[in-house]
Parts: sequence; structure tokens; C-alpha cells
Amino acid sequence: MSKAPYVREYKQSKARGKDYMVRCDGCGRKVPRFKTFVAYRGLKLDYDIVRMVGRKNISITRVKAYYCPKCARNLGIVQPGKLGRRKDVWI
Repeated sequence: MSKAPYVREYKQSKARGKDYMVRCDGCGRKVPRFKTFVAYRGLKLDYDIVRMVGRKNISITRVKAYYCPKCARNLGIVQPGKLGRRKDVWI
């Protein structure tokens, strides 16, 4: 079995106890929360539209989505590289 092209750094210690499990929003797998990668779902509006309508008339909700390492790689949330570079992704 080949190694991953990046290093997974999970900051879980024994002193914290057991971390709770969350469902991956990509595949539905149950994963410990400290292993998940967070992305935000929602709308991203163009600046011209916001200026025309007015900022007070727009309400946009951002929803936090948790992804397992496998889905995060496939969706491009985590890039292979040194220490698993993360980038802010809107899905």
C-alpha cells in the first residue's frame, strides 16, 4: 500500500478524552470530529448584484459542512503537499 503524498496531522490527545463523531456531508461516513475538514456551504453573490439590490435587503446563510479526509481530497478542499495545505472553499 502506498503512502499518502502529504502528512496527516491530527491534534488529538489522550487528555481530551473521546471526541464525538460527526457524519461526513459528502459520503455519510461517521468520522471523529478532529479528523474532519470544514468547508462552508452557501451563496456567494457578485459585488455588482449586492450593490444594485442593497446589502440590507440580502440575507445569506452560511452552513458549516464537515468532510472526511477522502471526500476533502476529492472535492479539492485539501491539497496534497507539505502538511496537507488547506484552502478556503465555498461549495
